Amino acid sequence: MLATKNRMRTSANFSHTVRSGVRNGRRNLVLYMVSTSPDAPSQVGFIVAKTVGNAVTRNLVKRRLREIVVETIKQHPYGVNVVVRALPVSAQASFNDLVMDYRKAFFAASTRLRDSAAGSSPLISTPSVDKAPESKGEDVL
Repeated sequence: MLATKNRMRTSANFSHTVRSGVRNGRRNLVLYMVSTSPDAPSQVGFIVAKTVGNAVTRNLVKRRLREIVVETIKQHPYGVNVVVRALPVSAQASFNDLVMDYRKAFFAASTRLRDSAAGSSPLISTPSVDKAPESKGEDVL
């Protein structure tokens, strides 16, 4: 079970993670991730809207997601905040489907986060220029 210190409680934490972090969507869920200071404990939040189902269904989905995320917190106890948003199809998904979607989304998001922290983005390619192009007349500034 997630410790109290590892749960996101304020809407400001949710908003910061969702708006500033990297995102990766899968069939059953969307995962948002943002880096924090290396000495800050990792936090996890869940968004399970009414579109997922009634209260019983939403709580079932949330309990499943919490169980899946425990492994992440053990491996990354500091330096990352994660928000998991359950999509409506997650209500009919098996536990194994949720596990696979979460793992793939976490791996992809952490890769993008690491690449953006290193200063290179895999989504933006910059052409390499060997030499400056030759001018065909007067350059006007």
